[in-house]
Order: sequence, then structure tokens, then C-alpha cells
Amino acid sequence: MRNTDGKKVNILLVDDQPARLLSYEAILKDLGQNLVTAHSGIEALERLMQDEFAVVLLDVSMPGMDGFETASLIHEHPRFERTPIIFVTGVHITDPDRMKAYKLGAVDYVLIPVVPEVLRSKVAVLVELHLQRRELQQLNSTLAQANAKLAEAHITLQAEKTRELERLNASLREAVAGLEDANRALHGEILERARVEQQLKEADRLKDEFLAMLAHELRNPLAPIHNAVRIMRLKPMGDPQLEWARDVIGRQGAHLTRLVDDLLDVSRITRGKINLDAKPFELSAAIARAVETVQPMLAQQRHELQIDLPTTPLRVMGDLTRVTQVIGNVLANAVKYTDAGGRIAVNARLDGPCVDIRVRDNGIGIPASLLPRVFDLFSQAGAMDGRSHGGLGIGLALVKRLVEMHGGTVGVQSEGDGQGTEFQIRLPAAPSAGTPVATPAEMPASNGATNGAPNGATDGVATRSRRRILLVDDNQDALMSLANLLSLDGHEVRSAANGFLALDAAPEFAPEVAVLDIGMPGLDGYELARRMRAQPWGESMVLVALTGWGQEGDRRRSREAGFDSHWVKPLDIELFTKYIERLFERTKLHPDAADFRIGTGALGGQAAIFSPSDSRRAT
Repeated sequence: MRNTDGKKVNILLVDDQPARLLSYEAILKDLGQNLVTAHSGIEALERLMQDEFAVVLLDVSMPGMDGFETASLIHEHPRFERTPIIFVTGVHITDPDRMKAYKLGAVDYVLIPVVPEVLRSKVAVLVELHLQRRELQQLNSTLAQANAKLAEAHITLQAEKTRELERLNASLREAVAGLEDANRALHGEILERARVEQQLKEADRLKDEFLAMLAHELRNPLAPIHNAVRIMRLKPMGDPQLEWARDVIGRQGAHLTRLVDDLLDVSRITRGKINLDAKPFELSAAIARAVETVQPMLAQQRHELQIDLPTTPLRVMGDLTRVTQVIGNVLANAVKYTDAGGRIAVNARLDGPCVDIRVRDNGIGIPASLLPRVFDLFSQAGAMDGRSHGGLGIGLALVKRLVEMHGGTVGVQSEGDGQGTEFQIRLPAAPSAGTPVATPAEMPASNGATNGAPNGATDGVATRSRRRILLVDDNQDALMSLANLLSLDGHEVRSAANGFLALDAAPEFAPEVAVLDIGMPGLDGYELARRMRAQPWGESMVLVALTGWGQEGDRRRSREAGFDSHWVKPLDIELFTKYIERLFERTKLHPDAADFRIGTGALGGQAAIFSPSDSRRAT
């Protein structure tokens, strides 16, 4: 960095967070210039009025006067209209944001977390430009002085004047050429950054497409596995080893299903695709359902679980399904990282405007060095010392993001190895009165996986109504396993391996319910549903989409094709049976009913049940 006059230039650093200012000073101190800090837009304007600055590093998101407003005020002043500004931001920058910044005089963006080498090089270029402009001013001043001297002795010194002018012009041309080179380099860097950002966006899009395809491909084989395990549970098995093998398959299949759902949830949250259905509900409902999701793990590890809730119901304002997921993930973490026969305690209390939830275990604990990274994506306690208990390291990352979406906070404490861990979750409390509250009785709990003998499996065949159900799926294992399972449940089932066979069988069979796979060759589930709805025998039929695709766009296409509900593989047979029973029961009692609910919060991501305005049948 050249300073021809030995005078350092000023660099203004503006950010409302002292920690970032310290990091900027550490990154830029090697430039050897004066670093001046300001903690707000107002303070930055005061600094500018006091001195001249080569460049301004300006935070976009500041309370009071943000970066855009500060930049506008800076460049409205004649003294600073050419002062270069680099915006610093930690949020995603859209094209409108970028255009707005460039109109305000910004020369570049720097994203948080800051790459020291990139920031230092950008500031260095602008400082160099400032030095060159200052040198040019000095040269102009020298030129003016020389012209004055030449005016005094223009006759005797004409030749010398000409030579001096030529020398000065050459220096000026060199300075201008250097400035042009620097501008070209800066422009090329901006273009390269735009190209890299476009590549990152494309890579992110391909990643999301891959995750959706992966979930679909994994859910397809999981469906017959879950069905086969349930069939085995309905049939007597005299060999204890076979029973053990069946339970292992059931547990591991449920675990794999949960991993797939967690992976997709991370992708949805990252892209802002998850919307919360915030309503008042009793916390005991979420805790009861969360405990149900980890009950098989608790039993296997022989843990003692204590739940301490106040006698007065605690009301939370939030999405019951997502709060259940939060508490379930924290409980699952406690179960995994606590040795067999351990103790896990859950307690909650009202603390001002928040409900404070604590989950404490006497497990392996967390070293102090890992505590700051517990909620990072793909981070696992115990992974460095060989004590990892499996998983993708995304459960606690989901917890943090979902809690923050509710406007709450989550923290963790541990005294270290072998000292156990305590998680603290704070969520907004609901109003104490005047608002309907969801209770556990209204929302039956289920985690979408069968880890033990199905509740009421023996009585279900005797008490449930016999329905005619048409199954359509090109996956033979999925088709036959679900057909056998529904037949054991007392229903009359007809199977079809593709859409054309289903159209041939449906008029004669006259099914009350048709369960259609979506991704079938030849005639897919969407087109098959449209053709069925177009027939007189299909107008009142209950159409159910059963597929490995569970994105919002897939559910929307199902609704538009005329389906009554959209279910994601593997099918939770208990919830599905309950859905069918309640559907026909409500239709029989209230044929003009405008709505239908079976406690859809209990379904989680398992199913979407459409309203009459979205489908041809009132569900």
C-alpha cells in the first residue's frame, strides 16, 4: 500500500455490533491506515463531518437508521458524493436490494460471515484508488504552481515550461491509466462474484431437488417394510428370535423414516417453505405426544422419565405439531446420550410472558468446547471421541430453527463429560382466557411409526365397518403388503398394478375408497384421479393419494386433481383407518358437512386433508 506523502488515510467502519467492529479492525489493521469506528448511522455522519475518508464499510441492518438510509444521506452531501461504500449484510441479497444499493452509491457487497482475505482486498483496492486520487490532486497543485512560475518568466523559461508540462502530463496519464486498470479489475471481480453467486443458487436448487428425490426413493421401500412389520405383529410368531428380528426391523424402519423427515424439514426451513399454524394449546398435549414418539427408545434403554407440570394448565401460542417435534427431538437426544438405566426429567413453568420448558438428563454431558456448536447443522456430541450415537446431526438444528420461528429461544447447559445435560426451551405463552385451547383429547398422538403392537388391532376387525378399497401401485411389494394389511383389518380389497387395470376394475368393484400411487408409468396417479372423477361411479368415491412425494407443490397437485387427501409413504395404518372411519361416519351423520378433522395436528407430515373448496368431496 503506497503512501507517497506518508499520511495515512481514514477508513470508516460502521456497525451496531461491537464484536463485528473488532473483527473488521483485526482484518484491516494490516493495511496500515487509520481505522475509525461508528456504532450507528448518526455517529457515522458525525465522523464524516469531522474528517475525510477513503472508504466506508457500512452494515445494512442497524436499528434506527439502517445502512441504506445512511448511505443516501452520505452521498447527498457534496463532500461525500464520491466516497465509496461497501455494504455488509448477513441476510440473503435479492436483485432489487442490489440495485437499490448501487443507486445509493455502493460499490460492492460483503456477506457475513466475512472472508478476511476478500474484505481486505476490496478495501485495499478502494484505499489505493483514494491514494491515487490524492496524489493526482497533489500533482495538479504542483502543476498550478509550475504554471504560476512560468507565467512570471514565460519568455526565458518557455522551453523549460514545455518540458515540465510534458513530464507532468506523462505522470497524469500514468495515474489515469492505473486508475482505469484498477476499475477494470474491480468490475471483473464484481462480475466473477455474480457468476459464483449464480452457481451457488443453482447448486442449492439442485440440492433441494435431490433431497426431494431421495425422500421419494427412500419412502417407497419403507412403505412395504412398515406394512410387512405390522402384518407380522398381527400374526402369532412362536419363535422369540423371529419376534426380535421383527421388532428390530420396525425400530430401524421408523428411525430411517424420521431421518428422511428431518432432512426434508431442514431443507424446507432453509428455503422458508414452512409456515406455522400458531394457535393456543396446552403444553401437556405436546409433551404427551412427544413422549409417545420416544417411548420405544425409553423402554429399550430402561430409562426413568419424570414429568413435572404445574396443576394449572400451561398454554402455549404456537404450532402444536412443530412444538411436539421440538420437544420430541430434545427428548430423543437425551435418550441417545444417556447410558442405559438413566434418568430424564421434563418440567415446565410459566415465567412472565413465556413458558419455560426444561429437559434434564444424567447422561454423558457435553464438553465446554462443544457447547457453542450444539445447535449447528450436522453437529454431534461425542462424534470426536468415538461416542456418537448415530443420526445426521440435524435434530437440534431443527429445534433451534423451529423455536426461533415461534419467537422463542433455546439454550443448553452442561457441567462437562459425565455430568448430564439440560436443555431450556422458552416459548410465548398464550392468553390466559377467552381463546379456545387445543387439548390432548382433541389431538390423538402418533409419530407415524409402529414400534409395538398396534393399539386396538384385535378389536379393530370386529368393530370397524367393512369398506371396499381399491389399491393402485406399480410397486408390487408395497401393493401386496398394504392389501394384506387392510384385508386383515376387515376390509374388502382389490389391487391393481397400474392405472389402466384400475380403470378396468373400478366399475365392477365399485370401491368406496381408492388409494392411488402418484408416480406410476403410463398413467400417473394425477391423471388416473381425473379420469375416475369424470365417471359417474367416481364422483362420490373417496380418492386418497399415497406417494413418496410430500412437498407442498405435490400436495397442491393432488388437490387440483380431485383427491380428498394426500398421504406420504410409509402409511400410518392407524391414522388412515381412523380417517376412513371418521370420514364415512361424518358423511353419514352430516351429509352437507363443510369440514372434517381427525386431529390433523397428530398427522404431522403424514397427510394433508383437503377442504370441500379444494376437492369434490367434503372431507
